[in-house]
Amino acid sequence: METVACPDCDLLQHLPELSPGAKARCPRCGHTLATQPTDALDRTLALTLTAAIVFIVANTSPLMGLSAVGRQASTTIIGGAYEMWLQGQDVTAMIVAFCAVIAPASYILFMLTVLIAVRRPPAPHWVGEMLRWAHSMQPWSMSEVMMLGILVALTKIAQLATVTAGIGIYAVGVLMVLLAAIASSFDPHAIWERVEWASRDASSLSEESSAASAPR
Repeated sequence: METVACPDCDLLQHLPELSPGAKARCPRCGHTLATQPTDALDRTLALTLTAAIVFIVANTSPLMGLSAVGRQASTTIIGGAYEMWLQGQDVTAMIVAFCAVIAPASYILFMLTVLIAVRRPPAPHWVGEMLRWAHSMQPWSMSEVMMLGILVALTKIAQLATVTAGIGIYAVGVLMVLLAAIASSFDPHAIWERVEWASRDASSLSEESSAASAPR
């Protein structure tokens, strides 16, 4: 049984074992202290797999197409960062590449690794480290900032050229929603429980093995 303090009224209380779909609320202020989703890991895994597919589409399909004076051009996310690099905007190109490509890809990869690894307990010992890396990459996955920048650019460029939205821009919008859905549906406590349970089992096995090898 876990002891927690309510973040609203600071009441110390014991959290009982929750059944799937149940919630624990503070008896003093009613704040939700813990939830036990029915299929948290499966739902998060499905969302993460979808995000991985959408991420590939977002980075391989054109974001937009431009047509002016009979000439046409299109670009992808990584292509735009590369063009910035060629134009001497090295710092901006690296920031765009990291926040729009490297950080989201790392976050999705770490989450997939963690969610697949814990499906068959006991969880490997490196799952906790992967979860920490995923948590550290999450704030740098700025798809919503990039989408806002794209919309502003579209508004300004539309006065000078014919702009056509590509598949990539729709994929970025879907990816933005999927990353938010992953963060809201993911329950890290369920992961840590499986890692802790695996550690507990290892300790029990070690104690049993020591007792069996002890001289009689």
